[in-house]
Amino acid sequence: MKKAIIGKKVGMTQIFDESGKVIPVTVVEAGPCVVTQKKTNETDGYTAVQLGFEDIKESKLTKPEAGHLKKAGVEAKKYLKEFKLENAAEMNVGDVVKADTFAAGDWIDVTGISKGHGYQGVIKRHGAHRTDMTHGGGPVHRHAGSMGASSHQSRIFPGKIGAGQMGNEQVTIENLEVVKVDAELNMIVIKGAIPGPKGGLVYIRNTVKTHKVKQAGADISKNPQKASGRNPQKASARNG
Repeated sequence: MKKAIIGKKVGMTQIFDESGKVIPVTVVEAGPCVVTQKKTNETDGYTAVQLGFEDIKESKLTKPEAGHLKKAGVEAKKYLKEFKLENAAEMNVGDVVKADTFAAGDWIDVTGISKGHGYQGVIKRHGAHRTDMTHGGGPVHRHAGSMGASSHQSRIFPGKIGAGQMGNEQVTIENLEVVKVDAELNMIVIKGAIPGPKGGLVYIRNTVKTHKVKQAGADISKNPQKASGRNPQKASARNG
């Protein structure tokens, strides 16, 4: 990857573009992050850097964590994360990565821990249907029901839907657009929603997807059975 940074989700809001359209955005407090360790091919077999984010009292760290950061000569950091950056070989311990490593118009992937919803049943967790309310259904209308055969196999296969912990898992949203960057406020404004609650930790990287710019007329179909194919001039005016 080319660029990466650690941040904290501030919350969602909306902004207006030059044409007056409303854009829903998420504000992230990104960085500043300090390089706390450098991995090299000679010593580790690969090249990467470890970034530290958010100052914390040294007394709140474990002794191994405090010793690791003292050896690097950097202040105590609450969060550490390793990234395999393309320019990792050029970076050194103590270097600072700020929000302006990204710019407006960049396409990114955001990873975070989704909101936890506690222990939920199959209807809320997986969208299962309840049973009929008639013909003696009893108090089991929202239960999962029979799950496996009793003769052959006599077991439940892995991946079968069921009640359990909902949310509180790592989620990555790909191909989001950076709308605005403010290096002084350590702020990155991202179009759309990202995982996690307010104050949740997020990792921002340049996207792994190849983003193609839509050409003019790309939404116009060549199929005469479609409306845009029968009247391409009307379709292009609508898309514009």
